[in-house]
Amino acid sequence: MKNTIPEVILNDGLALPRVGFGTYTLNGAAGVQAILSAINIGYRLLDSAFNYENEGVVGEAVRRSFIPREQLLITSKLPGRHHSYNEAITTIQESLYRANLDYYDLYLIHWPNPIKNLYVEAWQALIDAKKWGLIRSIGVCNFLPEHIERLIQETGVIPSINQIELHPFFSQKEQLIYNQKHGIVTESWSPLGRKNTLLMENKELLRIAETHHKSISQIILRWHIQLGSIPIPKSSSPKRQLENLALFDFTLSEQDMMMISILNQENGRLANQNPASYEEF
Repeated sequence: MKNTIPEVILNDGLALPRVGFGTYTLNGAAGVQAILSAINIGYRLLDSAFNYENEGVVGEAVRRSFIPREQLLITSKLPGRHHSYNEAITTIQESLYRANLDYYDLYLIHWPNPIKNLYVEAWQALIDAKKWGLIRSIGVCNFLPEHIERLIQETGVIPSINQIELHPFFSQKEQLIYNQKHGIVTESWSPLGRKNTLLMENKELLRIAETHHKSISQIILRWHIQLGSIPIPKSSSPKRQLENLALFDFTLSEQDMMMISILNQENGRLANQNPASYEEF
């Protein structure tokens, strides 16, 4: 890569690159090749989850890569069905066995599952797993401010990351402000809105892209970065993987940022998965 990828320092001291690589639906031999391609192109932050059923694929790509393990930052996530303390500990261990790794750099609670109401137990398991050296940094996904406040009040430990749905149709301004105020780095899942046609053919985004001689995807990913979030786009195409890393040789203007942010919709979630009620198992 010609463009150096800057880093952000988490509240526990771990440094992450400002863009990562998503692996959802990358499975089997084709998944290994896609992830290996991403590593070779320059991605160092890899995002996985127990429920993606591809931790083994990620681990295999890491083993086949010529990049030393210590230079890679690998994430997985705890599923909702294993939030009770003992099950959470076992699941973290199983995640490591699946990937054939000695540790994860990041391990996150995938959803709070507030109806089940065991996310504090799950958080305590992550805290202990970090103490035991199984995880370097711990965080959450899809947690609303009230969920994070409870974690802090009951354990005294603030998440390092909150990975949330974030794209121009759902810009999460209040959640971003909350995360920043509490020293929690935001990660964006589905940062390109799963390439929604309405987004990819938006005339305003096209105008901004033409101004900067970039693709609409690059404009959106740069928007994430300037919001202070880490986007984790996924692609099995080496050409797209390379394009999605080429984000650091241009800057969006304040007007560009504003024009993208006003695309936000009140009901902009991709699948109506509201963390206040959604249950993921």
